[in-house]
Amino acid sequence: MSEKKTVAILCSGGPAPGINSVISSIAKSFLRDNWRVVGINEGTKTMFTENPELIEFDFHYADYIYNRGGSILRMSRYKPKDSEFNTKFFTKNNVKLLVTIGGDDTASTANRITKFLNEKKVDVKNIHVPKTIDNDLPLPDRLPTFGYETAKNEGSRLAQTVYEDARSSGNWFVVSVMGREAGHLAFGIGTACHYPLVIIPEMFRAKKITFKKIINMVISSILKRKTYGVQHGVAIISEGVFHFIDEAEIVNCGINFTFDEHGHPELGTVSKAHIFNVLLQKELKELGIAVKSRPVELGYEIRSCHPTAFDLNYCTMLGMGVKKLYDEDHSGCIVIAKANGKISPLYLKDIEDPKTGKIKTRLVDVDAEDYKLAFSNMHYLKKDDYKKVSEFVEHPEDYDLEKILAAD
Repeated sequence: MSEKKTVAILCSGGPAPGINSVISSIAKSFLRDNWRVVGINEGTKTMFTENPELIEFDFHYADYIYNRGGSILRMSRYKPKDSEFNTKFFTKNNVKLLVTIGGDDTASTANRITKFLNEKKVDVKNIHVPKTIDNDLPLPDRLPTFGYETAKNEGSRLAQTVYEDARSSGNWFVVSVMGREAGHLAFGIGTACHYPLVIIPEMFRAKKITFKKIINMVISSILKRKTYGVQHGVAIISEGVFHFIDEAEIVNCGINFTFDEHGHPELGTVSKAHIFNVLLQKELKELGIAVKSRPVELGYEIRSCHPTAFDLNYCTMLGMGVKKLYDEDHSGCIVIAKANGKISPLYLKDIEDPKTGKIKTRLVDVDAEDYKLAFSNMHYLKKDDYKKVSEFVEHPEDYDLEKILAAD
């Protein structure tokens, strides 16, 4: 058993810019007080096994990694069952604090671990650091999750070159962006680049999402731009829409999928932009509209880039905030670094679903003024445009975007 008090750090989910900045800041803060600092490779997948793979941090290693992209700790999406929980790792290593770095799934698992340790009367605190480029953790005052601002910045840089290519070539592009259920990243990139159309799950207001609706929305923007004499454009679509499309429709959309052991299509092996673009081109050809479009997928390119100054500073505050909250005897919480400079806890029990115990997802607020302004400035057909586009389509009302969104 370790004689020193130990802080153990794990990362789950996908990479996000700033992970190493958080780890570095936590390590430096605790090393200063003569703690042992360890990282757990593959997180909860190995933590409850006999021999978890640990990485020891000293000042030099912590200092070396602070501004690097990616994660120095190998990540995993593994979700342990309650039956796998045990106290061996914590007692053997004299762990007094478990720091989990991740999104809503990781926060939910951290919540379960905290409850388990409390029941077993093991004196281990847990503090969660909110990481995800999806920006979908319910932080107060619209605070971003770390990594989101850097991913949005890098995504916008790439997306601007796509728009310039569209302008130069006179073509359209269909861009797909990561976002499991929420459309924050697509909305952020699309509005930053003045894209004529942004499609996110939230804009459907819980109504059924279909490929037909999505494709007709893109065509709506194409037709509207034609009324302006503009032959090019870009539509950006959050991959989160797939979360709400019936699986049967996905399987039968004409794309060849591989399938997992449960018979579900493996969406991660196929470009979402490719799917949208194939369906768009099929519909355009049936309508006799001669518009070329190309698919662009933004996702893995923006997850492990070097963090911007915003996230370097933000992650440093979050990492040092972990030490502050521990010293103040907080546990079972998310560390919050507010814009006013205050570090505070957000307790997991206060944001969990009372039925499932999972942390609630933060969605784009489509009733907020910034969303309404952005939406009103997009290019899409309205009733006044029907006559103008009648030479291209027989039934312009089918491409009235507001009607599409209102349909069941």
